[in-house]
Amino acid sequence: MKKMTAEAFGTFILVFFGCGSAVLMGDQIGMLGISLAFGLSIVAAAYSIGAISGAHLNPAVSLGMVMAGRMQMKEFKFYALAQIIGATIAALVILIIAQGKADYTIAGNGLGQNGFGAGYLGEYGVFSALVFEIVATFVFVTVILGATAKNAPAMMAGLVIGLTLAAIHMVGINVTGVSVNPARSFGPALFSGSHSLAQLWLFIVAPLVGGALAGVVYKMGLMRSEDDIA
Repeated sequence: MKKMTAEAFGTFILVFFGCGSAVLMGDQIGMLGISLAFGLSIVAAAYSIGAISGAHLNPAVSLGMVMAGRMQMKEFKFYALAQIIGATIAALVILIIAQGKADYTIAGNGLGQNGFGAGYLGEYGVFSALVFEIVATFVFVTVILGATAKNAPAMMAGLVIGLTLAAIHMVGINVTGVSVNPARSFGPALFSGSHSLAQLWLFIVAPLVGGALAGVVYKMGLMRSEDDIA
């Protein structure tokens, strides 16, 4: 229960800071500011709850840990549930705050939901969205596995992971809004209408594929130092 609570709270931080910056301050801080908000949220969560649950905050990360041999599948299910709950509560809080502005509408201003195709940011197609989300998640989870390895500098892990997520957003916000995290996508989509829900499958499948591939590659030893034991 303690780990689930930590994961829910950490994922709340991620979505509240990241999606909240896009919804409430997007016009003022732009895409660079939003990218930094997502990255800083990881830093905050990692150093506050990392010692409790590992601060996965993301079903794709947890699945990567399973495939890498660092976590049991039965524990993954509880982590994923907690992450989805945290993301959903955060999205609801953002919506409540945003509705305090007279001209706010979900249709016009959004809720930080992910998407692709006509009418969404750069209007990239579904194939581009799939490739980006799989590759970006693979990179993200590979960095996490390396940064949290037994022989890695433990105090640097949260900063390295946060900066990596910020960099991923700098590359991909215009493509999909950047998911690399099914929970982060689920929360905002739940309140954003049928179109967002119809596209949600991509932001569940692609990150899970990317995270699982990263775990398999790590388990095989291709991205792991010889003296690190998963």
